[in-house]
Amino acid sequence: MKLFRTALGAALLGACLGQPALATTQNVIFNGTISPTCTLVIATNGTMTVSPDLQTLSSHNSGGSAGTVTLTTTGGVSLSVDPVTTTTVPSADTTSTTWTPTYSSAGAHSIVETGSATAISTPGADVVSVHLAGTKGGSNRFANGNYQATVTLRCE
Repeated sequence: MKLFRTALGAALLGACLGQPALATTQNVIFNGTISPTCTLVIATNGTMTVSPDLQTLSSHNSGGSAGTVTLTTTGGVSLSVDPVTTTTVPSADTTSTTWTPTYSSAGAHSIVETGSATAISTPGADVVSVHLAGTKGGSNRFANGNYQATVTLRCE
């Protein structure tokens, strides 16, 4: 029986040597995940100017300008501005100021000027204009000197 199996194996091997090899294929699958992300790059800082009645210091006043930031996102994020927490005012200005930051965007996402958070669901790039207004109440006025405030634009 052992001789029979050896002879049969040799015969099959001889028959297969003349045949082409059978080709096989296999699929290789690639997966990838992109988490919601965004980048913010400051293009220009803003400039505030005072109103004729000295009660508003704003980037919207004549001669003022918005700060600009380039936003690039995958979508699935929210854009917002934080309340102003860092200000520098001259020592002569002893009355309170209400600071109101706002923003708008143009590009892949058109956002009308707002101070509220805005959901961005689609990918794209935008130029975000950031504005700031400081206001005095009652008979209070802005004093002579240098003013500076920091607005934090947040994308998360």
